[in-house]
Amino acid sequence: MPFGFYIIMAAQFFSALADNALLIVAIAALREMHAPAAYEPLLKTFFTVSYVVLAAFVGAFADSMSKWRVMFISNGIKIAGCAMMFLSVHPLVAYAVVGLGAAAYSPAKYGILTEYLPHRLLVVANGWIEGLTVGAIILGVVIGGTLIQPAIAHQILSLDFPLIDTGIDSTSEMALCFVGFFYLLAALFNLRVPDTGVDHKPLHKNPWYLIREFNHCLVLLWRDRLGQVSLAVTTLFWGAGATLQFIVIKWAEVSLHLDLSKSSMLQGVVAVGVALGAAGAARMVTLRRSVSVIPLGIVMGLIVLVMNFVTHVWLAVTLLVVIGALSGYFVVPMNALLQHRGHILMGAGHSIAVQNFNENLSILIMTGLYYLMVKANVSIYWVITLFGVLVSCNMLLIKKKHEANQRIHDDVSHLEDRAH
Repeated sequence: MPFGFYIIMAAQFFSALADNALLIVAIAALREMHAPAAYEPLLKTFFTVSYVVLAAFVGAFADSMSKWRVMFISNGIKIAGCAMMFLSVHPLVAYAVVGLGAAAYSPAKYGILTEYLPHRLLVVANGWIEGLTVGAIILGVVIGGTLIQPAIAHQILSLDFPLIDTGIDSTSEMALCFVGFFYLLAALFNLRVPDTGVDHKPLHKNPWYLIREFNHCLVLLWRDRLGQVSLAVTTLFWGAGATLQFIVIKWAEVSLHLDLSKSSMLQGVVAVGVALGAAGAARMVTLRRSVSVIPLGIVMGLIVLVMNFVTHVWLAVTLLVVIGALSGYFVVPMNALLQHRGHILMGAGHSIAVQNFNENLSILIMTGLYYLMVKANVSIYWVITLFGVLVSCNMLLIKKKHEANQRIHDDVSHLEDRAH
């Protein structure tokens, strides 16, 4: 891999690290405010709404200038959201601003891979990026969970700096300073991301033109034989993954009797599995064979049901690693295939914006359903059951759709051969 790729990875690592640490700090802030429990999944809803609402614009924005510049500007928006939370703006509103930065950041983060690397390296590159992102998730939730632990927070707050009055008096303020530092590190790496030399299209000033262009790209990718399958898989995966974050926290509290600090670290355990699965996929699955991993999604949904019967921490750790590994192994090739098809059909920034729109619409729907179930006091065991069945059934439908596409393609190829 060229050296610039490692700069891209470092920028992504610190940005994702801050995002995930901030989620745990925001949950703790809501609990300090004695906000209703149903507000917690709404954090993800507020974070992802920008991905959906601004999807028509962020792709064009990412393609209008050098990707490093887009990443730097977007990271600045994240820092602003973090600062708002520090200044006592409601966590839901502040986290929504961070989500605005993330929505603008994403098309540049993934789009630069297709600009900077040959397509033969895309699966490997995605394996590295997903593995590193998962590493950031692990470390982020661990750091966030650690910073809100009363004993550790007290020790950090009791540190005395001669002649300096920091004015930081609460656990949340202290934790947010750490998160802000990680965002600043990401911004420094953004400045060193290489310019790929790809021509950029000026940002069109007519919003209706951008909406029509986005709609055209959306239809184009959903009609593509391979694009629609990979898009369906990644859309389901990210919606399920976002919901699983909150399910794991609630399940750990009910079944394993863990507090927020410890249960948030179980999210990191899932991420360890995803990293292992992503690394395995990068080594063993080529872009040509990417669709062969679809059945693993069906298996993953069924294994999630086993969570209902686990009451011991070490058994839970093993199960969550397995769930994560299956997820990582099947989503990395699908992600690479989707990027490849999108880059061919419409360009990097636009294709990632279409991907983000679908994936985050899925997150909004699935976390919204989880919010309604929490508000209705549905048992976490019923939630897990419905979640596992939903994932498996949808993955089975996607598998059937791909097989039908293949049959049509084979029939057309056979007719063409006979015509020649």
